[in-house]
Amino acid sequence: MKPDHIIIIAEAGVNHNGDFATAKAMIEAAKRAGADYVKFQTAVPELVISTIAPKAAYQEETTGTGQSQLEMCKAIHLPLSAYAPLADECARQGIGFMSTPFDLVSIDTLAELKMDYWKIPSGEITNLPYLRKIASKGGRVILSTGMSTLAEVDSAVEVLELGGIPRRDIILLHCTTQYPTPMADVNLRAMDALATLNCGGVGYSDHTVGIEVPVAAAARGAAVIEKHFTLDKTMPGPDHRASLEPDELAQMVASIRNIEKALGSGNKVVAESEAANIEVARKSIVAARRISKGEILTEENITVKRPGNGISPMLWDNVIGTPAIRDFEYDSLIEI
Repeated sequence: MKPDHIIIIAEAGVNHNGDFATAKAMIEAAKRAGADYVKFQTAVPELVISTIAPKAAYQEETTGTGQSQLEMCKAIHLPLSAYAPLADECARQGIGFMSTPFDLVSIDTLAELKMDYWKIPSGEITNLPYLRKIASKGGRVILSTGMSTLAEVDSAVEVLELGGIPRRDIILLHCTTQYPTPMADVNLRAMDALATLNCGGVGYSDHTVGIEVPVAAAARGAAVIEKHFTLDKTMPGPDHRASLEPDELAQMVASIRNIEKALGSGNKVVAESEAANIEVARKSIVAARRISKGEILTEENITVKRPGNGISPMLWDNVIGTPAIRDFEYDSLIEI
């Protein structure tokens, strides 16, 4: 079911670099910025990454080639025992807690924390045992769809649906899995394609630099916006450079909330704030010169001018050819 407002997820991910105190500070920063949720990433690295798995190019660029992908991830992940205290800290600070599981053991750990949503990352969209395990836990799902075709997304949704999670409880996030994502590869219109799968809503998980694309996604009807953030972009680690710092995160949240208000109901009506300007900006039929009582009103002796509190010019044809009911001075409102 589509949320009644745009859910903003501040993606802490592993930008705590494996330090619990930093993770707690990120919760505070996300709350201060106005996000609805702060989201972490939960994994037992040895269950996720083989010893022969290479780093992505962006990971080599940001962290070098001295470590394998497994070694890098072991250095920046928190132990499973850290997530319950983080969830408690979120509750204390009044912000929603989420974390993305990357393996089956992590799913069991997070299931105990009763999250509002399961967050499935793009890399697990073709992981059948993983999807079935998520479905077996029940609840609502937010599914990122980076690196996927529409057919692959539909297949993943079908697995979740067969496992007991109805489509109305699944929100699909368009995403491009590159850090940072080039603007030419964003393809926000893919949200429209995801909408054809008739799930509970579509949204956007952003990896571009800056805040303009997530704000644009909000304007296109995103139900959820997810964005990486960090306490400091200069910190070591794979994701910091493509993340927002806290003041930027706050600016993004404020911009999305403004867009959310600006979208309105979709009905074309007179806004409350503009109603008083109708009289000022619109026009009425007025005397173009002095007119005597009984004189026939013609295109030569009447015209259209502000203010708009007299006879509407849309009634021009009704006025033309009628006799003046009294004397009218120049610029006075015509009456009939």
